[in-house]
Amino acid sequence: MDDRALPATVGSTVMSETHAQATPLRLLVAIPCLNEAATIANVIRGVPRTLPRIDQVDIVVIDDGSRDATASEARAAGARVIRHAHNRGVGLAFQTAVNHAVESGYDLMVNIDGDHQFSPQDIPKLVEPVVSGEADMTTGSRFADPQLVPNMPRVKLVGNHMMSSLISKLVGTRYADVSCGFRCYNRESLLQLNLHGAFTYTQETFLDFAAKRVEIKEVPIKVSYFPDRRSRVAGSILRYALNTATIILRGYRDYHPLRFFWSLSLLFALPALGFAAMFFAHYLMTGMFSGYLFAGFTSGFLSLIAMVFFVLGMVTDMLDRIRTNQDRILYLLKKRLHRGAPARGTTVDRAP
Repeated sequence: MDDRALPATVGSTVMSETHAQATPLRLLVAIPCLNEAATIANVIRGVPRTLPRIDQVDIVVIDDGSRDATASEARAAGARVIRHAHNRGVGLAFQTAVNHAVESGYDLMVNIDGDHQFSPQDIPKLVEPVVSGEADMTTGSRFADPQLVPNMPRVKLVGNHMMSSLISKLVGTRYADVSCGFRCYNRESLLQLNLHGAFTYTQETFLDFAAKRVEIKEVPIKVSYFPDRRSRVAGSILRYALNTATIILRGYRDYHPLRFFWSLSLLFALPALGFAAMFFAHYLMTGMFSGYLFAGFTSGFLSLIAMVFFVLGMVTDMLDRIRTNQDRILYLLKKRLHRGAPARGTTVDRAP
């Protein structure tokens, strides 16, 4: 992996700093949700308020333009509410939660869905490896333990496995579940996180953290599925797959531009060589170009496209250095913002 993509504080340094902290920590439990009035209160009340080495547990609900009583139910249950005036997507709702955690100076953030499919009682399982320094981020895994694999529709099960296999190949580490929305982040990982997708965030997080060598650990969890529930993220599996694939494609292009564009170049160069071989073989056997001119023109056209992608790879690789520097600048700015945050969160309800 390219070392230039790494801020100076990632990897083992991140974990050792977290592990070395002797002072009690502040945890933010963030719940991005849309139209979850029926379940949000139970999720909030189920969040453990006492955890080892955690001095303060606060809860914030990111109401992503709900049309029901989600916000009022959340307030009544004791959570702060940050409300989006209209639905902006779970990816942007998650980014709002991250910004709130950084601006308020929290040491840890857990994000959990508001539909009660994940149990808030599993929060200590995710927090413990981060607090002990084993990982910078933990993610709930529905498939790491065969005994905990949920009873979900086969098409969703296969889709999740295919997505996990794809992300695992792209980042070079095997993960069983890259789509789970139940995770814990330490302070440094929150400061380094830089996402762009509005539709979702789960897979893009793996790409971003892999490029920065942030340590990720999967924690087996049990999930409850409701057969009659309709997804709040996407109206259909096809739409979810297309939108997620777009985010992954753009993320891989941004973090590995040379590999991305040179792979496309090779994709056109190989058939170009095949048509060229066909063209010149015909000439050597017959002494004439007629009859196989199409092969020559096709080879030239494909070679031109291959050359364009080859050059694009070199140009975007240079631009990647700018992106890396921008990531470092953003990290330092967020770190300064975090250090200047109040010792205790005093944020009130607001609607960005």
